[in-house]
Amino acid sequence: MRVCIVVFYHGNGKKLLDIAKGLSEGVMANGHQVEIIDGIKEQGKKVSFYDYIAMGTDTTTTFGGKIPKAVNDFLSQSGMVSGKRSFAFVAKGGIRKNKTLKTLMDAMEHEGMYLKYSELINQPQDAKEIGKRLHIG
Repeated sequence: MRVCIVVFYHGNGKKLLDIAKGLSEGVMANGHQVEIIDGIKEQGKKVSFYDYIAMGTDTTTTFGGKIPKAVNDFLSQSGMVSGKRSFAFVAKGGIRKNKTLKTLMDAMEHEGMYLKYSELINQPQDAKEIGKRLHIG
């Protein structure tokens, strides 16, 4: 199956990109094709043809709860995502990261995406293990 991992980062984004790469390795270990997309630089990219969509972000504020505006912009321009099975994740760090995850999940559900799983991820190794356990097929 075709899987895309869309990341939206605030600041340099190295931790989030490393987590996305770890997640990608785990998903590929189960025989799926994976593409990592920079949701900020690739606004307007169509993701309708993917079977499964993972979206990750970090918080944009010290106290959490907010996600980059680019998330909503990307979702509204990315083609038909309603009904797509999906996964939401947030890089651990900062305060109130659970609220950030909930905000991301709300944005995805607002577009009609079917959230199968969500997680706060701290390390790329953790992401790899989560990727192996995702029920994509």
